[in-house]
Formats: sequence, structure tokens, C-alpha cells
Amino acid sequence: MKPLRRTALIAAAVLAAAATLALAGCDKLGPGGPSAGPKVVFRGADITGAPYGRSLSLPDVNGQMRTLADFKGKVTVVFFGYTQCPDVCPTTMTELAEVKKALGADGARLQGVFVTIDPERDTPEILRSYMANFDPSFIALRGTLEQTQAAAKEFKVYFAKVPGKDEGSYSMDHTAGSYVIDPQGHVRLFEPYGGGAAPLTADIKALLAGG
Repeated sequence: MKPLRRTALIAAAVLAAAATLALAGCDKLGPGGPSAGPKVVFRGADITGAPYGRSLSLPDVNGQMRTLADFKGKVTVVFFGYTQCPDVCPTTMTELAEVKKALGADGARLQGVFVTIDPERDTPEILRSYMANFDPSFIALRGTLEQTQAAAKEFKVYFAKVPGKDEGSYSMDHTAGSYVIDPQGHVRLFEPYGGGAAPLTADIKALLAGG
């Protein structure tokens, strides 16, 4: 199966899970979650109340351990990718930078988090340079392979090495989508790759407004 085909199937599975949650009436969280009220219609897949994406603990490029609690009060967008990704990753991060600009003053309340799935090649120096291409406020997280696998499992993210034509070369197949965490630290949305900056901007504005 080709990489883009696999990532499309993974995204479809997440969307199907989101639909199941909605049909089951899971449009609000339990204790400590958003209060009952008019349901916001999001552009991305509403996964409010999902039993995954609840925690993230990985070191940043300076070796400091970071968790979702560090970003309370902001909408956090978590994306798993790698710096040698030819299209999905740079497009996603570029769109996220566009969203921050579109938010104006509220852009300070948006946190982009890039989790490398290729710690073997993505050194701290490379990640610093890569993130600087998009927005200086976005952070990259880089754990060991075991830590990365645990984080990916928590977010139901798939990734795997794909051998290249030359000996020792490889690319990475991975889930092509982002997870959106609300200011209270709850996972709320899955934004599939290719949606564009405008829908994501609308969703983040709604979450910043308390949606």
C-alpha cells in the first residue's frame, strides 16, 4: 500500500471515530470539560470526549520535558511529522503559521507543537532550524524512539519507516493530520491534511471564544 493511501485510510478511521462519538452524544466532556450549551459546528472532526490525546510528555530541543499543561490557556495544535517530509509536513506547518497571522492579537494564544517521528535524523539543531522557517513561537519535541512511539500511541498516530531505493535511505509514512487541544488542555478536534488555513482559523477562533 502506498504511503499516501495508508495515511488517507488512517485519517478516515479517525474521522469515523469522531462520527461515532457525535452519534453517541459525546459533544461535551465530563467533569472539568466544556459546559453544556449550544453545540459549536466545527470544520474539522469534533472528537470532544475522545479517550485518547489526553497527555503528551516529551523533551523539547533544549532537553526540557514539555507536557500539555505547559500550554494551558492557549489552543495547542499538535502535529507528528519529520523534517525531511517532502510535502505534508511543511504544508501543515506553513498553514499553521498562516492561521496565527490571521488571528491577529489572538495569535499569541495559539501554540504549534511539532513532534518528530524521526529522532534518528532530526537532531535538535535541525529541528531548531526547521521550526524557524515557520514561526519562532512553535516548538519541536524530540524524544527517544520509545518515547515517540508511546506519544504516537496516545494520539492514535501511525508512523513507520519506508525503505528508500538506496541502501540506508528511508522516508517516513505517518498520519497526515493535526490534533487541536483547547485552552483547558482537552483534545477537541482532528484536522485532516489538506483542509486549508481558513477552516482551521475558524475552528481555533471558536475554541478561543470558549466553544
